[in-house]
Amino acid sequence: MAYTALYRKFRPDNFEDVKGQSHIVTTLQNQIKAERMGHAYLFCGTRGTGKTSIAKIFARAVNCENPVNGSPCNECATCRSINAGTSMNVIEIDAASNNGVDNIREIIDEVQYSPAEGKYKVYIIDEVHMLSPGAFNALLKTLEEPPSYVIFILATTEVHRIPITILSRCQRYDFKRITIDTISDRLMKLMEVEQIQVEEKAIRYIAKAADGSMRDALSLLDQCIAFYLGKELTYDNVLEVLGAVDTEVFSRFLRKILDEDVVGLMNMLEELVIQGRELGQFVIDFTWYLRNLLLISSSDKMEDVLDVSSENLARLKEEAGMIEQERLMRYIRVFSELSGQIKYAVQKRIFIEIALIKLCKPAMENNLESVIDRIARLEEKIENGNFVSKVATASVEQQPENTQWETPRESNVPLPKAIPEEVKQIVENWHTIIRGTSMAVQTLLKNAKLSIAGDNRLLIVFKDDLAYGFVGNDNHKDQLQKLISDYIGKEIEIEMRVLDEGSRFEDSYVNIEQAINMEIMIEDDDKEEF
Repeated sequence: MAYTALYRKFRPDNFEDVKGQSHIVTTLQNQIKAERMGHAYLFCGTRGTGKTSIAKIFARAVNCENPVNGSPCNECATCRSINAGTSMNVIEIDAASNNGVDNIREIIDEVQYSPAEGKYKVYIIDEVHMLSPGAFNALLKTLEEPPSYVIFILATTEVHRIPITILSRCQRYDFKRITIDTISDRLMKLMEVEQIQVEEKAIRYIAKAADGSMRDALSLLDQCIAFYLGKELTYDNVLEVLGAVDTEVFSRFLRKILDEDVVGLMNMLEELVIQGRELGQFVIDFTWYLRNLLLISSSDKMEDVLDVSSENLARLKEEAGMIEQERLMRYIRVFSELSGQIKYAVQKRIFIEIALIKLCKPAMENNLESVIDRIARLEEKIENGNFVSKVATASVEQQPENTQWETPRESNVPLPKAIPEEVKQIVENWHTIIRGTSMAVQTLLKNAKLSIAGDNRLLIVFKDDLAYGFVGNDNHKDQLQKLISDYIGKEIEIEMRVLDEGSRFEDSYVNIEQAINMEIMIEDDDKEEF
């Protein structure tokens, strides 16, 4: 006897066997018991959620000689005839291949004849959105006022393509995606019937990969069982068959990204390629991993939302504390864009490599998220002492000749005869004043140089366009000017400039530190408290 696929072998034959659509099942059963059936139904929802199965059960139930609680008995002659596909009362039409006006006219001609046996003639039109505009128009009148013994059931995965004139003539039922728990329970029971040993963890991964479709879950399970026929189906087996990656690998990828270890990332990606993992699925799964991290970092009450084991949840919580939400959102954006790019790409690996390098090197992008990420990394280096230690330990001989912030013994720009007291007060208390700004602005101002311009204006010189553009926008500049005015009790005008590429600060601007014979010490808050 020929083998029957699992999704066909275990197709529900009564309403009680339908899982995950109780809101629809209960309504239809009550209509059948009360004999209040409508003349036209529209079943819409994603693939594999039970639209066609419920339509067939409904067709048997309304014609069944001995219905049980609104469900067909599946034992009477009418039920057996419909199940065998020999009944003239249930007509299934695939609108994808029968979408013309002539096909609908055949239906219109047939509905004029009452059923030879049973009570109702049921027309099940699958993928109804594929009908042509002319076919829809031909169906309108019959759909609105069919004979009393005719019921239409229209099924579609794309309800937005159905004309409003059709929608208004049907009772609409929206099929939900089936939950992972519901699919897992169903698969485990079927495996007991089939007497196949399978790990619960493997079943849950298949249920998750099915994306709410019971049929997809059964097809994936069938594929995995066939590959390891006669053996216990384990979680690792499922990953191998489906070309998927374990969550522990995602954790390793994330930590390499945080360490900016590009070489390590390329080696790990090489391993996945050699193992034959599906790169498109890797991108999707890693994006979901980052999404879970973002949810964990957003609230402490996300355990019920995430479908992960306690071991993986503990790892997620640990990693959520290692990365800021802004950086996570940038990672998710980059990989979401990547998912669309590699969908039809031939060289998927190259696109993934570029994306991983982008995550490690935010300087490759110029959008706001990348700028914030770069500033956050700079703050982290300063807090850890990496930036300070390099400046303190570098000797003058080791520095390149064109170092922009190099402080020579003598400035090429003559010092002014007198520096206003207000400017001196600002310079001496610069680190205190800028604490009123955001952390991003404060970091950039700490690395800027102070000078004096014409009319005794305070001049702030940045070494690159990025810092100048960020701090120099109207909001940040007005905020800084107000902080300075509030501190010294006087209005003072500030000006911002960018140091020319290849030039030294002392060659073009007055060195106020040298002029007032002082040194601006920028100290961390922790050191000052100490």
